[in-house]
Order: sequence, then structure tokens, then C-alpha cells
Amino acid sequence: MTAKELAQKLNLSQAAVSMALNNKPGVSTATRKLVLETARQYGYDFTRISKNPQTAKSLYFVIYKKHGAIVMDTPFFSQLSEGIVQSCQEKDYKIKIVYVYEDEASLEKQIESIQYSDCIGIILLGTEMAPEDLKPFIHLPAPVILLDSYFETSPLDCISINNIQGAFLATSYLIRKTKKQPGYLKSSYPIHNFNERSDGFYKAVRANGMSASKSFVHSLTPSIEGACADMLELLNEGEEPGPCYFADNDLIAAGALKAFRQKGFRIPQDIAIIGFDNLPICSIVEPSLTTMDVPKKYMGRLAAQRLISRIKEPLMPPVKIEVNVSLVERNSCF
Repeated sequence: MTAKELAQKLNLSQAAVSMALNNKPGVSTATRKLVLETARQYGYDFTRISKNPQTAKSLYFVIYKKHGAIVMDTPFFSQLSEGIVQSCQEKDYKIKIVYVYEDEASLEKQIESIQYSDCIGIILLGTEMAPEDLKPFIHLPAPVILLDSYFETSPLDCISINNIQGAFLATSYLIRKTKKQPGYLKSSYPIHNFNERSDGFYKAVRANGMSASKSFVHSLTPSIEGACADMLELLNEGEEPGPCYFADNDLIAAGALKAFRQKGFRIPQDIAIIGFDNLPICSIVEPSLTTMDVPKKYMGRLAAQRLISRIKEPLMPPVKIEVNVSLVERNSCF
């Protein structure tokens, strides 16, 4: 079947059929889907379409937002994006950034709009995702790289932080500096990264000859104001604070630090705190926050490079790449 015959069969203009077949803008997602499915059904010769992956084609950075408590407009995700964009530009690939929201009523349409677009590869931000959230993406015709998360059941390439190592190093540093039992400022929103950081924290506690059950653990909202409000409520209710804390991220650490200071505690003399991510806020809060630096821009570049390699060699076995973190000493610990 020719494109002209396809247009006649679907009662569409030849221009609309051409735009749909060549993944060009100008037709709706529904029309593009109809044209492509009908073309496959009637044996359209797709070799007529250019196979050059850089001709009017784009890589997509898909930001999946489940609850928005973690994935928000922060320097962490902007630096990831910056690394992706730079790496794509170096290789002459276009990059588009799109948001996908967890909404059963529209999720399928959101994914279809990507599937029937000019997308030839996806970097999927998995920070807020659970294993079951991956299912709609796994069977897309375009290759997918999972960024900032990892699941044992996933068949995808994954680029993630070495969270266990980072939390272990942070907690061990805290114990070494204070010689005291560390507490844990835990996110009230469970995500895979924080679960791994929890593992690293407790491994460090046990490795230093301490009992995990003796650590003070407080569940806080993963934002500065939320963590501050939650910690103030706990302190006002008579909760006894620990002498030092590892926090799941810098926002929780900064919020708790603010609450402790409002209640008259000295940082680090009374309570020492260490965060995770090395966001700009670490240098602004008083005292400045010791934290673990995540090479965010490098992670973005690495994800883009892996996606481009997979487009060129689609039969490569999937890999998991963990990026190590490093300690940044400031003034919230001795």
C-alpha cells in the first residue's frame, strides 16, 4: 500500500498521512496512531521513510511525577536536565523535556502522545516511581533509560546514585566526629532512593558496633518548611532529640536544623546534622550543612550517552550504573 492509497482508505489528505508517517507535527496523536497502525496492518513499506535517527527525530527526557513531593523545581533536577541537554547537543540530537503525571484517567493518553511523536529514545526520571509504574514504558518501541532509580525486576538500563554507599559513609563520618549514637531523619514519602539510604544508615550503625534499635528516628516531610513544621511539632510534644542525625536529603536536614535552632539547640554543639545531595541551600543555611555530593550533571550526561549508544546498538544487554557520591564538610558537624 502506498501513502496515497492509505490516505484514500482513511479519508485523510496525503499531507496528513505524510506528516503522521514521518513523525512530523501537524496532526493529532489520535490521527498519527490511526495512520501508523493502518499502515502496519496493510503492509506499508516503511523503508520509504528515512532511517537517519537525527532527521526530525528527538530524544525525550520524561519526568514522571507521582506525588510531586520529591520531584520538584530544585537544582537537583535542573542539573540532571542540564547534563542531558549538553550531551545530546554534543551528538547533534534534539532533546525534549516532557512531564508525565500519574493519573489513571489520562496516563495512557500521555504515554501514547510520546509513542506516536517524533521520539526515538527516552530518558525516564524514576525518582518517584515504583516497579509497577514502569510497566507502560517497558514495551514502548523506543529504548528507555531509567534515571535516578533502580528496580530488580526492571529490564531497562539504569543510571542511579550509590545511595547505600553514600549513606554508609555519611553515617560513619557522623559517628567518627561525634562518638555518639546517630539518629535518622527519614522522609515521610517512601521512594527507592531513600529506602537504599536507610539501608546504608543502618549498616553503618551496626558496622560501628551500635544497636540499630537505639537510634532516634523521625519521619519528616521532604521539604524545608514541611520538615521544620514536623520537627517543631515533635519537639513541642516532648520528643527528645538525638545528639546527631543523618537525613535522607538536604531539604529535610535544613528543615530540621531550622526547627532545632528555633527551640534553642546549638548546631553542631548540641545536635550535629549531615544531609545528602549537596544542594545550594547547604551553603545558605546557618550553620552551613555538611552533606554528600551527588554528581548530578554527570548523571544526566551518562544517561544521554547510554541512550544514544542503545539507539545505535539496540541488542546490547542492559546495565546498571551506580554513581558514587563524596563528602562535603561544612559546619553542621564538628
